[in-house]
Amino acid sequence: MAPAAAVWLAEHENDLIQLRRDLHAHPELGRQEHRTTRVVEERLLAAGLSPQRFPDVPGLWCDIGPGVDADAPVVMLRADLDALPLPDVKDVPYRSTVPGIAHACGHDVHTTVTLGAGLALAAYARAHPLPGTVRLLFQPAEETMPGGALDVIDAGALKPVTAAITMHCDPALDAGMIGLRSGPITSAADAVEITLAGPGGHTSRPQNTVDLVYTLARLAVDLPAALSRRVDPRSALSLVWGLVQAGTVTNAIPRTGKLRGTIRTLSRETWEETPELLERLAEQIVAPYGAQIAIDYVRGVPPVVNNAAVVDAFGAVVDAVFGHEAATSVAQSLGGEDFGWYLTHVPGALARLGTRTPGGPTYDLHQGSFDVDEQAIGVGVRFLSTAACELLDRYTDPASMEEPLT
Repeated sequence: MAPAAAVWLAEHENDLIQLRRDLHAHPELGRQEHRTTRVVEERLLAAGLSPQRFPDVPGLWCDIGPGVDADAPVVMLRADLDALPLPDVKDVPYRSTVPGIAHACGHDVHTTVTLGAGLALAAYARAHPLPGTVRLLFQPAEETMPGGALDVIDAGALKPVTAAITMHCDPALDAGMIGLRSGPITSAADAVEITLAGPGGHTSRPQNTVDLVYTLARLAVDLPAALSRRVDPRSALSLVWGLVQAGTVTNAIPRTGKLRGTIRTLSRETWEETPELLERLAEQIVAPYGAQIAIDYVRGVPPVVNNAAVVDAFGAVVDAVFGHEAATSVAQSLGGEDFGWYLTHVPGALARLGTRTPGGPTYDLHQGSFDVDEQAIGVGVRFLSTAACELLDRYTDPASMEEPLT
């Protein structure tokens, strides 16, 4: 597949770059990705494929190969479609045309790479029958909690899948590099909102009421500290507030106050235990001050845990297509990724796609300045398409695998 992908890219890479720029200029938020879905669908239909839209949310899936009823393996390539509610501050021709919304996490690249890999595979399969099926999956709402992976799973799109793979932009790696890691590669990530309430009052007489701002401040400081002493420090549990809100004037104690933040951990076990522990500790911290407390804990994503056998296949692909020096080991990140939900059902792995121009600046994710070296698109297409074929071959011949694909 690798030589065929290179030949296909020689003709189509510029078109893919223009597609990525079009998607970048027209970002859409989670569960609103109707234009993006239509653009992907039109490309697949033009290639003679049969994309299927999800019934209740934007996004689609499309099979390449003999089909899921052929008693053969099914490898899923997953892309995410949504953008972030951030202004695009870059001075480029493809800057976002939608005020306050930008592809600041590289999902335009993920969509383009997955579509390109699928189109290259479809062209290859016309003359070389695949030993199984490749399912392209374009999901909505990766950036929201709960994420679009749960919509996809509820729609049944994962049921025939044998293994799932994906790539994520990594601005810390140069274009041409692929980051690999067995085991956990991302963090669990949840969201929490805590609301405190009291009768309010004059700031001159805090003893006659509930000093809500003081209580909120104690909770903001003491809850992360208490959590750090109640869980194994190796789990790297992190509670960080993004919003602290209370009051409107200097001399009145408010009646309500609010904290919002994210909880992240490298440990699946700690992730499962955290909601109950956090609620209990928050209530204990607030109790001495007399405030009422309401906690809204939103499950986000479990860690992405890469299957060792799939990562072994990834390494073989990098060696064969780009050379051994193109692979690099990456650390587990505290960032969340709802691809983790798929890997609670099937084996698979996430690889990091280097997007930094060699010698150039690092544009961090989730910033309005984020951009990529577009050479990464061709790298991603060659990697994903070849990895899909490698996994189909290994599933067809399990004896060739050093690790079990389970």
